[in-house]
Amino acid sequence: MYDVVTRNEEETRWPEFDRAFFEVKDVTGRSAEPVEGAVSMVSCFGDNAAAEETPALRPVTPEGTPATRERPHFDWAYVCPTHEDYRAGLLEIIEDCAAVTPDVRLDDVGFPRPEYCYCNRCNERFEAWVETRHEAGEGPPPADTGPGDRFAWRAEVITDFVAAAAGRIPGRTYLTLYPDPYGDHLYERAGLDLPAIEPYVDEFVVPLYDTHYGTTYWLETIASGFADRLETPLSVELYAVDVEIDDLIHAAEVAEAYGESVVFGYEASNARAALRRMGADEGVEW
Repeated sequence: MYDVVTRNEEETRWPEFDRAFFEVKDVTGRSAEPVEGAVSMVSCFGDNAAAEETPALRPVTPEGTPATRERPHFDWAYVCPTHEDYRAGLLEIIEDCAAVTPDVRLDDVGFPRPEYCYCNRCNERFEAWVETRHEAGEGPPPADTGPGDRFAWRAEVITDFVAAAAGRIPGRTYLTLYPDPYGDHLYERAGLDLPAIEPYVDEFVVPLYDTHYGTTYWLETIASGFADRLETPLSVELYAVDVEIDDLIHAAEVAEAYGESVVFGYEASNARAALRRMGADEGVEW
């Protein structure tokens, strides 16, 4: 299967693509109406506009450093996953999307990095969680907690959100994963406990973006790592903007060996040209 991610409604209907993911809410905070027949794609905790307009939404480190796009490692700003009003708004957007097309893709799910979040709200909730577990005989007393306890609490926060979102999606629930399948990296970085969230997800999508794809050994390494870890279907998303057609075709041939489908991101015309050339190589005329 060959799919596309797009912000242009007309491209969701191009016959070359088996599925279209249409960005209803992206990391800039820009929003659009869902498109019938396309999988709505919702950036959950990546939101430049919300973080800029309401600083209290920003996740912070223990030193108070916010997760904004001006900081190293971040291409966009984040919102703290424990902010109830923001979460309620997200779930409402997801419900609205599902009312148009039953399938929804959850993008940018998780905490920004291992050192987030230590806002007052997160600290209070973590302390209450520790106390509850200790009283139930399931964890150490508050004075003896360590980084592992914080990671476990964060994972529960994210799993609860994924479960709540999936409960509002009558069709297929897609979830984007940061491209790091190894060890506990996703768990410690974002709070994504893969065994815990897999029951709520019908298909994972892993973006493996490059502006050239001159070499693809790294693409194969990452895709195969996820294929080994996941029982849930996996698709690989490639960046299609200004990539040479032959390089994009080669990347797609590698990706399709590991994924249920290959998803082309943000340049439907280039992706269509690649698919047509692939078809021509197989004897299909255009």
